[in-house]
Amino acid sequence: MLTKEILNRDFGISKKVFNYVTQIEEKVKEEHFAEIDKIREANQYKVIAAMQENRLDYTHFYWNTGYGYGDVGREKVESIFASVFHTEDALVRPSIASGTHALYLTLSSILQYGDEVIAVTGKPYDTLLTVLGEENNEPCNLKEQGVLYKEVALFEDGSIDCDTVIKTITGKTKLLMFQRSTGYSFRKAFTVEQLKDAIDKIRKVYPHICIMVDNCYGEFIDTSEPSEVGADVTVGSLIKNPGGGIALSGGYIVGKKIIIDRIANRLTAPGVGKEIGLTFGTTRNTLQGLFFAPHIASEALKGAILFGAVFNSLGYDIIPKLTDKRSDIIQAIKFKNPELVIKICQAIQSASPVDAHVTPEPWDMPGYTNQVIMASGAFVSGSSIELSADAPIRDPYIAYIQGGLFYDHSKLAVMLSLQQMLELDNIEAKITK
Repeated sequence: MLTKEILNRDFGISKKVFNYVTQIEEKVKEEHFAEIDKIREANQYKVIAAMQENRLDYTHFYWNTGYGYGDVGREKVESIFASVFHTEDALVRPSIASGTHALYLTLSSILQYGDEVIAVTGKPYDTLLTVLGEENNEPCNLKEQGVLYKEVALFEDGSIDCDTVIKTITGKTKLLMFQRSTGYSFRKAFTVEQLKDAIDKIRKVYPHICIMVDNCYGEFIDTSEPSEVGADVTVGSLIKNPGGGIALSGGYIVGKKIIIDRIANRLTAPGVGKEIGLTFGTTRNTLQGLFFAPHIASEALKGAILFGAVFNSLGYDIIPKLTDKRSDIIQAIKFKNPELVIKICQAIQSASPVDAHVTPEPWDMPGYTNQVIMASGAFVSGSSIELSADAPIRDPYIAYIQGGLFYDHSKLAVMLSLQQMLELDNIEAKITK
């Protein structure tokens, strides 16, 4: 039985939707996929080399109990992450609950009362604004702890305004914060080259200022990472790119040893730091996920390009553009219509292997200012390296699509999205032109 017949029988995909998506797919494969494969290959060898360099063996998959003293598997995970990201040290733990948690640990460990942090890539992601105390006034936020906050707007073209950043730094400024990914904005993710250029310009004037990069969604999208171009500390989540869809939970923080030591003391307690903390048997999943990560990230990136190409062909504005150099796995699509945003998230949910029968609706999600709709039928709950989509219900109504362990899954979601949206916004007429 042909693929299109299976898609029609099992998913209700019409011939015209299949043909429309397939036609666009052929073009994006020819123009974009070969370069993605080159980056994937280089990163795959980098990960294998790090595991061999650190002499990973089967005994490192065993785990301890109690305090976790002498957990050689935990130590091996962290030494391998440090090698992959070319840093002095790493903290990689299942007890780091999310990327936001990893960022909070990092900021609260480095910053003390009276210190200032500057967001140099514009307004941060919603949950981080809550951490900073700029929104929602949650207990234990950084403002409550006496930390000062400033942000520098990006130029209209989405580039970093380094001159204003340099002028904004004062004697109280201790840390500069970069957000690599698109987040809930409508700008391109910053490439490693762009981050390097900005860091180099700032370092010429302030050589010792601490620089942190939120690397969520950006790992293995290029052949180098922010930690290799001047970032003192780089932070991310294991249920995004570096977990490869296998990691069950956790986050990573890589960087200078003096910084990692401080963060480890915050995570556990001063005096014990990295020496305690159970891995709860997650060592194998974390490392196998890391092994899969370059391939999985490339699959997610291919799916994002197909989403962007199809909806851009129908007249919707997208970021990044098809011609842009990509630096994260997110494809943002501007619909200017709440009904369309909700419909595409529901369509992506219906493509899921898990909870496909569930219909997501906007809700008051903790840490967010607006209602948010999230589609995530994942084997690991909340995993955004698995195919997912989310959108704050606010003008101009942008859907953020990310993940996809396999390109075929993303392609199915593109077709289901199109099929379920045919009656809205005159899409059927656009397809049949």
